[in-house]
Amino acid sequence: MTVTLYHWDLPHALEEQGGWLNADIAVWFEEYARACFVNFGDRVKFWITLNEPYVVAHLGYGIGIFAPGISGSGTSEYIAAHNLLRAHAKAYRLYEREFKNQQGGIIGITLDAGWPIPEDDSQPNIDAAERNIQFDLGWFANPIFSENGDYPQIMKEKIAEKSQLQGYEKSRLPEFTQQEIIELKGSSDFFGHNFYRGFMVADFQSDIGSISQDADKDTFVYADPTWYTTGSSWLNVTPFAMRSILNWIKTTYNNPKIYITENGVSDKAGNLDDFGRVYWYKHYINNVLKATMDGADVKGYFAWSLMDNFEWNAGYTEKFGLHSVNFTDPALPRRPKKSTELFSAIVRSNGFIEGLIPCE
Repeated sequence: MTVTLYHWDLPHALEEQGGWLNADIAVWFEEYARACFVNFGDRVKFWITLNEPYVVAHLGYGIGIFAPGISGSGTSEYIAAHNLLRAHAKAYRLYEREFKNQQGGIIGITLDAGWPIPEDDSQPNIDAAERNIQFDLGWFANPIFSENGDYPQIMKEKIAEKSQLQGYEKSRLPEFTQQEIIELKGSSDFFGHNFYRGFMVADFQSDIGSISQDADKDTFVYADPTWYTTGSSWLNVTPFAMRSILNWIKTTYNNPKIYITENGVSDKAGNLDDFGRVYWYKHYINNVLKATMDGADVKGYFAWSLMDNFEWNAGYTEKFGLHSVNFTDPALPRRPKKSTELFSAIVRSNGFIEGLIPCE
Protein backbone atom coordinates (compact mmCIF):
# COMPACT_ATOMS: atom_id res chain seq x y z
CA MET A 1 0.00 0.00 0.00
CA THR A 2 1.27 3.46 -0.94
CA VAL A 3 0.23 6.52 1.07
CA THR A 4 0.99 10.18 0.39
CA LEU A 5 1.02 12.28 3.55
CA TYR A 6 0.40 15.58 1.79
CA HIS A 7 -1.34 15.99 -1.56
CA TRP A 8 -2.28 19.68 -1.21
CA ASP A 9 -5.00 19.25 1.44
CA LEU A 10 -3.82 21.65 4.16
CA PRO A 11 -6.23 22.10 7.10
CA HIS A 12 -7.77 25.56 7.07
CA ALA A 13 -6.79 26.09 10.71
CA LEU A 14 -3.12 25.84 9.69
CA GLU A 15 -3.59 28.08 6.67
CA GLU A 16 -5.00 30.73 9.01
CA GLN A 17 -1.64 30.63 10.80
CA GLY A 18 0.25 31.24 7.57
CA GLY A 19 0.24 27.76 6.10
CA TRP A 20 3.50 26.92 4.34
CA LEU A 21 4.79 30.45 4.98
CA ASN A 22 4.98 29.76 8.72
CA ALA A 23 8.30 28.16 9.68
CA ASP A 24 6.56 26.23 12.47
CA ILE A 25 4.73 24.13 9.89
CA ALA A 26 7.75 21.82 9.67
CA VAL A 27 7.14 20.78 13.28
CA TRP A 28 3.38 20.52 12.72
CA PHE A 29 4.01 18.25 9.75
CA GLU A 30 6.35 16.07 11.80
CA GLU A 31 3.63 15.64 14.44
CA TYR A 32 1.10 14.72 11.76
CA ALA A 33 3.53 12.25 10.18
CA ARG A 34 4.08 10.61 13.57
CA ALA A 35 0.34 10.05 13.98
CA CYS A 36 0.21 8.40 10.55
CA PHE A 37 3.24 6.19 11.19
CA VAL A 38 1.86 5.07 14.57
CA ASN A 39 -1.63 4.29 13.33
CA PHE A 40 -1.01 2.96 9.83
CA GLY A 41 2.65 1.95 9.64
CA ASP A 42 1.89 -1.73 10.26
CA ARG A 43 0.09 -1.80 6.89
CA VAL A 44 1.71 1.00 4.88
CA LYS A 45 5.17 0.12 3.58
CA PHE A 46 5.55 2.85 0.95
CA TRP A 47 5.29 6.42 2.20
CA ILE A 48 5.44 9.62 0.17
CA THR A 49 5.89 12.74 2.29
CA LEU A 50 4.90 15.42 -0.23
CA ASN A 51 3.32 15.34 -3.66
CA GLU A 52 4.67 17.93 -6.11
CA PRO A 53 5.94 20.60 -3.71
CA TYR A 54 6.79 22.70 -6.79
CA VAL A 55 3.08 23.01 -7.56
CA VAL A 56 2.24 23.91 -3.96
CA ALA A 57 4.91 26.61 -3.84
CA HIS A 58 4.75 28.02 -7.36
CA LEU A 59 1.04 27.74 -8.20
CA GLY A 60 -0.24 28.20 -4.65
CA TYR A 61 2.12 30.83 -3.24
CA GLY A 62 3.70 32.27 -6.40
CA ILE A 63 1.24 32.90 -9.21
CA GLY A 64 -1.75 32.10 -7.03
CA ILE A 65 -3.92 29.94 -9.30
CA PHE A 66 -4.05 27.03 -6.83
CA ALA A 67 -4.92 27.13 -3.13
CA PRO A 68 -4.33 29.22 -1.12
CA GLY A 69 -4.24 31.67 -4.04
CA ILE A 70 -1.33 33.86 -2.92
CA SER A 71 0.50 35.92 -5.55
CA GLY A 72 3.94 36.01 -4.02
CA SER A 73 5.95 37.95 -6.62
CA GLY A 74 9.07 35.81 -6.29
CA THR A 75 9.13 35.87 -2.50
CA SER A 76 6.34 33.79 -0.96
CA GLU A 77 6.91 30.85 -3.29
CA TYR A 78 10.53 30.54 -2.18
CA ILE A 79 9.55 30.70 1.49
CA ALA A 80 6.84 28.07 1.00
CA ALA A 81 9.24 25.80 -0.87
CA HIS A 82 11.84 26.21 1.87
CA ASN A 83 9.36 25.15 4.55
CA LEU A 84 8.05 22.26 2.44
CA LEU A 85 11.59 20.89 2.22
CA ARG A 86 12.20 21.39 5.94
CA ALA A 87 8.93 19.56 6.70
CA HIS A 88 9.86 16.70 4.40
CA ALA A 89 13.23 16.28 6.11
CA LYS A 90 11.66 16.17 9.56
CA ALA A 91 9.14 13.51 8.52
CA TYR A 92 11.82 11.42 6.83
CA ARG A 93 14.24 11.57 9.76
CA LEU A 94 11.43 10.75 12.19
CA TYR A 95 10.53 7.60 10.25
CA GLU A 96 14.18 6.66 9.87
CA ARG A 97 14.87 7.16 13.57
CA GLU A 98 11.79 5.64 15.21
CA PHE A 99 9.79 3.50 12.78
CA LYS A 100 11.77 2.15 9.84
CA ASN A 101 13.49 -0.78 11.52
CA GLN A 102 10.30 -1.92 13.22
CA GLN A 103 7.85 -1.36 10.36
CA GLY A 104 10.14 -2.16 7.43
CA GLY A 105 8.84 0.44 5.00
CA ILE A 106 10.40 2.98 2.69
CA ILE A 107 9.76 6.72 2.57
CA GLY A 108 10.51 9.40 0.02
CA ILE A 109 9.24 12.42 -1.85
CA THR A 110 7.45 12.89 -5.17
CA LEU A 111 8.64 15.75 -7.37
CA ASP A 112 7.49 16.92 -10.78
CA ALA A 113 8.92 18.71 -13.79
CA GLY A 114 8.59 18.59 -17.53
CA TRP A 115 11.54 18.01 -19.84
CA PRO A 116 13.04 21.21 -21.34
CA ILE A 117 14.13 20.88 -24.98
CA PRO A 118 16.46 23.60 -26.31
CA GLU A 119 14.92 25.55 -29.17
CA ASP A 120 18.10 24.94 -31.17
CA ASP A 121 21.70 23.86 -30.69
CA SER A 122 22.98 27.31 -29.72
CA GLN A 123 24.78 27.47 -26.38
CA PRO A 124 22.45 30.12 -24.89
CA ASN A 125 19.43 27.90 -25.51
CA ILE A 126 21.20 24.76 -24.27
CA ASP A 127 22.11 26.67 -21.11
CA ALA A 128 18.52 27.93 -20.81
CA ALA A 129 17.16 24.39 -20.90
CA GLU A 130 19.52 23.28 -18.13
CA ARG A 131 18.71 26.41 -16.13
CA ASN A 132 15.01 25.70 -16.51
CA ILE A 133 15.20 22.18 -15.10
CA GLN A 134 17.44 23.32 -12.25
CA PHE A 135 14.85 25.95 -11.27
CA ASP A 136 11.91 23.55 -11.61
CA LEU A 137 13.25 20.15 -10.53
CA GLY A 138 16.63 20.94 -8.97
CA TRP A 139 14.92 23.44 -6.67
CA PHE A 140 13.61 20.47 -4.65
CA ALA A 141 15.80 17.59 -5.84
CA ASN A 142 19.20 19.16 -5.29
CA PRO A 143 18.89 19.60 -1.49
CA ILE A 144 17.91 15.93 -1.18
CA PHE A 145 19.70 13.99 -3.92
CA SER A 146 22.84 15.93 -4.83
CA GLU A 147 26.28 15.22 -3.41
CA ASN A 148 26.63 18.63 -1.76
CA GLY A 149 23.00 19.35 -0.89
CA ASP A 150 21.49 22.85 -0.80
CA TYR A 151 19.77 24.64 -3.66
CA PRO A 152 21.29 24.53 -7.17
CA GLN A 153 24.16 26.97 -7.53
CA ILE A 154 22.58 28.62 -10.56
CA MET A 155 19.46 29.39 -8.52
CA LYS A 156 21.44 30.90 -5.68
CA GLU A 157 23.52 33.03 -8.02
CA LYS A 158 20.73 34.32 -10.27
CA ILE A 159 18.24 35.07 -7.50
CA ALA A 160 20.89 36.82 -5.39
CA GLU A 161 22.01 38.92 -8.35
CA LYS A 162 18.47 39.88 -9.34
CA SER A 163 17.44 40.57 -5.75
CA GLN A 164 20.29 43.06 -5.37
CA LEU A 165 19.37 44.84 -8.61
CA GLN A 166 15.74 44.96 -7.47
CA GLY A 167 16.65 46.70 -4.22
CA TYR A 168 16.37 43.82 -1.77
CA GLU A 169 18.78 43.77 1.17
CA LYS A 170 19.41 40.05 0.68
CA SER A 171 18.48 37.29 -1.72
CA ARG A 172 14.81 36.41 -2.05
CA LEU A 173 15.88 32.76 -1.84
CA PRO A 174 16.07 31.66 1.82
CA GLU A 175 19.18 29.95 3.15
CA PHE A 176 19.31 26.60 4.90
CA THR A 177 21.25 26.24 8.11
CA GLN A 178 24.14 23.79 7.98
CA GLN A 179 22.11 21.39 10.11
CA GLU A 180 19.17 21.60 7.69
CA ILE A 181 21.48 20.87 4.75
CA ILE A 182 22.70 17.76 6.57
CA GLU A 183 19.17 16.62 7.44
CA LEU A 184 17.95 17.11 3.87
CA LYS A 185 20.82 15.33 2.11
CA GLY A 186 19.82 11.74 1.45
CA SER A 187 16.37 12.19 2.96
CA SER A 188 14.56 9.98 0.44
CA ASP A 189 14.72 6.25 -0.17
CA PHE A 190 13.72 6.80 -3.79
CA PHE A 191 13.23 9.55 -6.38
CA GLY A 192 9.49 9.84 -6.93
CA HIS A 193 8.66 11.71 -10.12
CA ASN A 194 5.37 12.72 -11.71
CA PHE A 195 6.01 13.16 -15.41
CA TYR A 196 3.77 14.26 -18.26
CA ARG A 197 5.39 16.38 -20.95
CA GLY A 198 8.29 17.98 -22.71
CA PHE A 199 8.39 21.61 -23.85
CA MET A 200 10.60 23.87 -25.92
CA VAL A 201 12.89 26.35 -24.17
CA ALA A 202 14.68 29.46 -25.39
CA ASP A 203 16.97 31.89 -23.61
CA PHE A 204 15.07 35.03 -22.63
CA GLN A 205 16.24 37.93 -20.52
CA SER A 206 13.38 38.97 -18.26
CA ASP A 207 12.85 42.60 -17.36
CA ILE A 208 14.54 43.32 -14.03
CA GLY A 209 11.25 44.73 -12.78
CA SER A 210 9.58 41.34 -13.19
CA ILE A 211 9.84 39.61 -9.82
CA SER A 212 8.83 35.95 -9.93
CA GLN A 213 10.27 32.47 -10.07
CA ASP A 214 9.49 32.37 -13.78
CA ALA A 215 11.32 35.64 -14.38
CA ASP A 216 14.29 34.49 -12.31
CA LYS A 217 14.85 31.61 -14.75
CA ASP A 218 15.34 33.91 -17.76
CA THR A 219 13.74 31.38 -20.08
CA PHE A 220 10.83 31.29 -22.52
CA VAL A 221 8.89 28.02 -22.82
CA TYR A 222 6.33 26.87 -25.38
CA ALA A 223 4.88 23.77 -27.01
CA ASP A 224 5.92 22.72 -30.49
CA PRO A 225 2.77 23.26 -32.62
CA THR A 226 3.31 19.90 -34.34
CA TRP A 227 2.81 17.95 -31.10
CA TYR A 228 -0.50 16.22 -30.43
CA THR A 229 -2.75 18.03 -27.95
CA THR A 230 -4.86 16.56 -25.14
CA GLY A 231 -7.76 17.55 -22.91
CA SER A 232 -5.49 19.83 -20.86
CA SER A 233 -4.09 23.06 -22.27
CA TRP A 234 -0.70 22.45 -20.62
CA LEU A 235 -0.30 18.86 -21.80
CA ASN A 236 1.10 17.72 -25.15
CA VAL A 237 2.01 14.19 -26.22
CA THR A 238 5.81 13.89 -25.97
CA PRO A 239 6.71 10.31 -24.97
CA PHE A 240 10.37 10.70 -25.97
CA ALA A 241 10.74 13.23 -23.16
CA MET A 242 10.13 10.50 -20.58
CA ARG A 243 13.34 8.75 -21.55
CA SER A 244 15.24 12.04 -21.54
CA ILE A 245 14.25 13.13 -18.05
CA LEU A 246 14.86 9.69 -16.54
CA ASN A 247 18.36 9.74 -17.97
CA TRP A 248 18.91 13.27 -16.67
CA ILE A 249 17.92 12.16 -13.16
CA LYS A 250 20.20 9.13 -13.49
CA THR A 251 23.18 11.25 -14.54
CA THR A 252 22.61 14.24 -12.26
CA TYR A 253 21.84 12.41 -9.02
CA ASN A 254 24.00 9.28 -9.20
CA ASN A 255 21.28 6.96 -10.49
CA PRO A 256 18.81 6.86 -7.60
CA LYS A 257 15.97 4.36 -7.39
CA ILE A 258 13.16 5.98 -9.39
CA TYR A 259 9.42 5.50 -9.10
CA ILE A 260 7.27 7.21 -11.72
CA THR A 261 4.50 8.12 -9.32
CA GLU A 262 2.19 9.70 -11.90
CA ASN A 263 1.91 9.50 -15.67
CA GLY A 264 -1.22 9.76 -17.76
CA VAL A 265 -3.25 11.81 -20.22
CA SER A 266 -6.53 13.70 -20.23
CA ASP A 267 -9.38 14.10 -22.66
CA LYS A 268 -12.58 16.10 -22.53
CA ALA A 269 -15.11 13.56 -23.81
CA GLY A 270 -14.34 10.65 -21.51
CA ASN A 271 -15.17 8.09 -24.20
CA LEU A 272 -14.77 4.41 -23.39
CA ASP A 273 -12.94 3.91 -26.69
CA ASP A 274 -10.01 6.03 -25.50
CA PHE A 275 -7.53 5.16 -28.23
CA GLY A 276 -5.53 8.31 -27.53
CA ARG A 277 -4.86 7.02 -24.02
CA VAL A 278 -3.93 3.61 -25.41
CA TYR A 279 -1.39 5.34 -27.65
CA TRP A 280 -0.11 7.38 -24.69
CA TYR A 281 0.53 4.45 -22.39
CA LYS A 282 2.12 2.34 -25.12
CA HIS A 283 4.61 5.01 -26.02
CA TYR A 284 5.33 6.50 -22.60
CA ILE A 285 5.83 3.10 -20.98
CA ASN A 286 8.00 2.06 -23.90
CA ASN A 287 10.22 5.07 -23.22
CA VAL A 288 10.46 4.00 -19.58
CA LEU A 289 11.69 0.66 -20.89
CA LYS A 290 14.25 2.42 -23.08
CA ALA A 291 15.46 4.44 -20.08
CA THR A 292 15.94 1.28 -18.03
CA MET A 293 17.94 -0.16 -20.91
CA ASP A 294 20.03 3.03 -20.75
CA GLY A 295 20.75 2.18 -17.11
CA ALA A 296 18.16 4.24 -15.22
CA ASP A 297 17.16 2.42 -12.03
CA VAL A 298 13.38 2.58 -12.50
CA LYS A 299 11.62 0.48 -9.86
CA GLY A 300 7.95 1.19 -10.53
CA TYR A 301 5.32 3.07 -12.51
CA PHE A 302 1.93 4.45 -11.41
CA ALA A 303 -0.71 5.42 -13.98
CA TRP A 304 -2.66 8.63 -13.43
CA SER A 305 -5.30 7.79 -12.86
CA LEU A 306 -7.39 4.79 -11.88
CA MET A 307 -10.61 6.69 -12.59
CA ASP A 308 -11.79 10.12 -13.69
CA ASN A 309 -11.57 12.47 -10.73
CA PHE A 310 -11.54 16.08 -9.57
CA GLU A 311 -8.67 17.81 -11.37
CA TRP A 312 -8.23 20.86 -9.15
CA ASN A 313 -9.06 24.12 -10.95
CA ALA A 314 -10.26 22.13 -14.01
CA GLY A 315 -12.89 20.38 -11.90
CA TYR A 316 -14.39 17.35 -13.63
CA THR A 317 -13.87 18.69 -17.16
CA GLU A 318 -10.53 16.93 -17.75
CA LYS A 319 -10.70 13.15 -17.58
CA PHE A 320 -7.50 11.22 -16.84
CA GLY A 321 -9.04 7.94 -15.75
CA LEU A 322 -8.55 4.40 -16.96
CA HIS A 323 -12.15 4.06 -15.78
CA SER A 324 -15.00 6.41 -16.64
CA VAL A 325 -17.08 7.88 -13.82
CA ASN A 326 -20.63 9.18 -14.35
CA PHE A 327 -20.64 12.21 -12.07
CA THR A 328 -24.31 13.01 -12.86
CA ASP A 329 -25.42 9.78 -11.18
CA PRO A 330 -25.39 9.92 -7.35
CA ALA A 331 -24.07 6.34 -7.33
CA LEU A 332 -21.04 7.44 -9.39
CA PRO A 333 -20.95 4.26 -11.52
CA ARG A 334 -17.58 3.33 -13.04
CA ARG A 335 -16.92 1.66 -16.38
CA PRO A 336 -13.55 0.48 -17.72
CA LYS A 337 -12.18 2.20 -20.81
CA LYS A 338 -10.30 0.54 -23.65
CA SER A 339 -7.01 1.61 -22.08
CA THR A 340 -7.58 -0.73 -19.13
CA GLU A 341 -7.06 -3.72 -21.46
CA LEU A 342 -3.63 -2.47 -22.48
CA PHE A 343 -2.53 -1.38 -19.03
CA SER A 344 -3.66 -4.56 -17.28
CA ALA A 345 -1.92 -6.69 -19.93
CA ILE A 346 1.35 -4.81 -19.42
CA VAL A 347 1.06 -5.15 -15.64
CA ARG A 348 0.26 -8.88 -15.80
CA SER A 349 3.22 -9.61 -18.06
CA ASN A 350 5.53 -6.99 -16.49
CA GLY A 351 6.18 -5.63 -19.95
CA PHE A 352 5.04 -5.61 -23.54
CA ILE A 353 3.73 -8.81 -25.10
CA GLU A 354 3.17 -9.73 -28.72
CA GLY A 355 0.50 -7.53 -30.25
CA LEU A 356 1.01 -4.75 -27.71
CA ILE A 357 4.19 -3.25 -29.12
CA PRO A 358 4.01 0.54 -29.57
CA CYS A 359 2.03 1.62 -32.60
CA GLU A 360 3.05 4.45 -34.90
